Amino acid sequence: MDNFRRISLRSQIVTMRQIIPALLAFWIAVSIPAQAQCETIDAWIEEKLPALLEIYKDLHAHPEVSYEEAVTSKKLADLLRDSGYEVTTDVGGHGVVAVLKNGAGPTLMIRADMDGLPVTEQTELVYASQEEITTKDGIQTGVMHACGHDVHMTNQIGVAWFMATHRDLWEGTLVLICQPAEERGAGAKAMLEAGLLERFPKPDQALALHVSATLPSGTIGYRAGYAMANVDSVDITVHGRGGHGAYPQATIDPIVQAAELVMSLQTIVSREIKPVDPAVITVGAIHGGAKHNVISDRCDLKLTVRSYGEKVRAQLREAITRRANAIAQAYNAPEPTIHYSEGTPSLFNDQDLAKQMVSVFRDTLGEEQVVPSEPSMGGEDFGRYGLAGVPILMFQLGSVEQKRLDRFAELGQSPPSLHSPKYYPDIKPTLNTGLRAMIAGALDLLQAPAAADQRN
Repeated sequence: MDNFRRISLRSQIVTMRQIIPALLAFWIAVSIPAQAQCETIDAWIEEKLPALLEIYKDLHAHPEVSYEEAVTSKKLADLLRDSGYEVTTDVGGHGVVAVLKNGAGPTLMIRADMDGLPVTEQTELVYASQEEITTKDGIQTGVMHACGHDVHMTNQIGVAWFMATHRDLWEGTLVLICQPAEERGAGAKAMLEAGLLERFPKPDQALALHVSATLPSGTIGYRAGYAMANVDSVDITVHGRGGHGAYPQATIDPIVQAAELVMSLQTIVSREIKPVDPAVITVGAIHGGAKHNVISDRCDLKLTVRSYGEKVRAQLREAITRRANAIAQAYNAPEPTIHYSEGTPSLFNDQDLAKQMVSVFRDTLGEEQVVPSEPSMGGEDFGRYGLAGVPILMFQLGSVEQKRLDRFAELGQSPPSLHSPKYYPDIKPTLNTGLRAMIAGALDLLQAPAAADQRN
């Protein structure tokens, strides 16, 4: 028995001597390449950031509004073509599709939007936009990248450069799209209708980032599931019978009807929609009449309607129509004219993709720099690619340095929001973080076989 115990003990010692080196070798194989990869990305960004900042300043200084992104599109197409990508232009308007094939493997799509806004910039930056346009309504206005699309495009170019010059780190196909008309909620639809998923490699996943005006630079915000809302527009014309303001009994007053309708619409969300289902109905404009003592024969209302799921979306539409018709009937007025235009669909971030990318972002940026984001009732047409069958993730990129956010707080002010003429990102830390996150995410989704074996 004693001999058996001694033999058993020797066997355990021998086994442990074999296991420990194997475990150590496995740990080194997994951790060292990941660390080296982060160091490679950081060193590359430090080297390329000055050139990317010049691209950013040029894009910021020369914005173009939706449907008019011709010069911007050409700049990006030229940069991508010079980097070795197969580039196709004029996809769904001024859309650009750049493809880089690097052996067998999955296909990843990364999207950046190109259009600016009809906003006159008030940032006082040295490279502030001086561009101006005359709108279709004859209004003279400045043009500005007040929604950070200049950051998105610059980040796209940086990712394109890195992936083209580090092909040993990944395998598969990278599809980069530069999308027009996001601000009009139409660019993604136009590119899809132009055959984006048929003419080019269909992606297995798709990523996009969007700057945040409230997250500090250096941080990433994420949300799985619904992150952005359905955005629908409703135009309602309330009809009446015009006449003299001194003899209202001879008229049907459309302005009084409209006033009652505005108040009635407010109770749809509070009394017809479940409290756990987010929804918004806002009357953004109301126009009726032209003179003090004249009762008009019409009053026009413009609504924006927000929701997440299709069931609530349909419920809101039915309730708005029902109430508008009921109020007209109560006033013995003609039936109102209602035009309902479905705009941007809700954005649903794929649960599995979000979980995978959050892990990558935390490994790359640090645990405290990756934070949950609240859902928004804003719109973003990146969700259309998800509805087309591609698992998607859009994450938020902090763009304002903490010290600037702290100063706003000291003054009792909110930081300028996106679409504000005073919004601007602290571009160096913002771009640094965006590049680190997106490159790390792309490499993880397009892993070379050796890297995948180490991860598994």
